[in-house]
Order: sequence, then structure tokens, then C-alpha cells
Amino acid sequence: MDQAVGLDVSCEPPWLQVDLGAPHRCLGWAVHRPGRVVARHVVWLQVDEAELAPGVDPAALLGARLAARGLARAVGLMTARRVSAWEAGRAVVGDVGVDTVLTLGLSNAVHVAGEAGPQPWRPGTINLLARLSVPLTDAALVEAVSIAAEARTAALLETAGPAGGPLTGTGTDCIVIAVPPGPGRPYAGLHTATGQALGRAVYDTTRRAALAWQAQH
Repeated sequence: MDQAVGLDVSCEPPWLQVDLGAPHRCLGWAVHRPGRVVARHVVWLQVDEAELAPGVDPAALLGARLAARGLARAVGLMTARRVSAWEAGRAVVGDVGVDTVLTLGLSNAVHVAGEAGPQPWRPGTINLLARLSVPLTDAALVEAVSIAAEARTAALLETAGPAGGPLTGTGTDCIVIAVPPGPGRPYAGLHTATGQALGRAVYDTTRRAALAWQAQH
């Protein structure tokens, strides 16, 4: 495995795998093992449109492939973005360190207050993992998800979408926050070192990834 920004990350397309080093408490809406779970690995699977044809259950597809690799207990994400284009970052504020790993594609970009009604699906998503060095309570974990989403959106608002207008995300984004077990800090807002480190790490990583995607498209 390659050492990347405090995390063990290996990329063997179509797989991108992050080893957190020990079981962590995770919160997010991943395709495989969403919600609040305990996991040591967070894994991306790169897929194409043919693999996700109408009638295919993405969660069942990913779950079967992870099980075949012996990673059924991992948190699993899916992306049409090349996993080899992953970005990583790190920020430290006070005694809090935050490591990020992110894949970003914007062909499915939207604005949260944009045109109402269902939009045509296109491959492209933003999948973010942020690993914090300090434990958090359940309430602070929820707050951390909010801070990560705010930081990601702030970076995207500075990035023109495929149609040239501002964007706030894609239709299929996912965020996973991972923290070590133990008595947790009760807050993760922007007046805390936890929130400041998280916001800075996510903003910087998203900004770099968005600029890289724009340069290629």
C-alpha cells in the first residue's frame, strides 16, 4: 500500500481502498453499509453505465463484489470517475488532524435550488471520506457531516459546472466521516478545532479535485 496523507491507500482499478488502521466509527450514506457503522476499510468500486443498467440494484452489486474480495464489512462506495484520479488532503488545527480521500466527477452536477423535478441520470459523483483523529459523540458526528457538506459545497461554488453555471454537488454525492472509538467530543462546529480542521481539509481537497476534473473536461 502507498502511504498517503496519514492513511494507507491502495489503488488497483477498478478498486480504491483505504485502510483506517483500526476499526473506526463511521457515519454516512454509503451504498454499502450506510448509516452509523464500525469499519476498518472504506472501499470505492469504479463502474460504468453498462454495469448499472436499468433493473440493476447498485447495493446488491457492490455488496457481492466486496464479499468476493473478503471486504463485506467495509464501507462501500461506487463511482464512474476513474479511481486513479483520487485526491487526498490533510489539515491540522490544534490537537485535531483530519485526513481526506475523495473522488470527484461533475458530469452529473446540479445546483440544490435548481430546476425542479427529476433530472436525467448521468454518471458522475463526489465520494468523500474524512477521517478525524479524535472521537466524537453521535451528535458531533452528525454535525461533522454537515461541516463536510458545507466545505465541499463552498469549494464547488467556485467551480463552473458542465453547463457553465454554479453548482453545489451532484445527484449522487456521498460523505463518510470516520472517527476512532472512545469518549467523544460533543461538538464539531466551526468554532471548534474539529470543525475548522475538517472544513479546511475537505475544502482544499474538493477544490483541487474540481480543478483537475475541469482541466480534463
